[in-house]
Amino acid sequence: MSAKEEFIEIYRANITREGADALLDYLENKSDFFTAPASARYHGAYEGGLCDHSVNVYHCLVDYLARPRVQELYGLEYSNETVAIVSLLHDLCKVGCYKPSTRNVKGPDGKWQAVPTFQFDDPLPYGHGEKSVYIANGFLRLSREEAMAIRWHMGFSGCEDSRTVGQALSRYPLAFALSTADMEASYFLENE
Repeated sequence: MSAKEEFIEIYRANITREGADALLDYLENKSDFFTAPASARYHGAYEGGLCDHSVNVYHCLVDYLARPRVQELYGLEYSNETVAIVSLLHDLCKVGCYKPSTRNVKGPDGKWQAVPTFQFDDPLPYGHGEKSVYIANGFLRLSREEAMAIRWHMGFSGCEDSRTVGQALSRYPLAFALSTADMEASYFLENE
């Protein structure tokens, strides 16, 4: 099964609130979500990387939330819909931002050669997590915890004031869990 097929299967099986069909239609037919990279030079820097990354984050979040310690000691329990929403949609902000380009690198023979890459050009510079919340909320209503999880999914790796990040992660445990899943997918599953 391709990552796109898996994404759609997870999405349709779990995300059923009003607006879900319109958002999936947007992702499939009116955006580059399924062909966009996840980054210009790092994790998922290839066509389809954004979809691959989103599916990876979903599986990492499901696994994190299934840990006995997370359930018993921390008391974290979320619906399948919430888990699918925050993980599959956390990087909607990357839709329409990556353009094919080239960069010069030295080849094994010592000569410069152009290699394909992507260039980041954000047509709606609204912020990273904020923009993902903005796009998702344009189609379906997010709960406060879902919105906070998506907004703060970068955790301490973003360029935010660390006190604000810490407050968000402690008040909204799903944000911490999603941040952990995002880092696991980025640094372990997709580290290239």
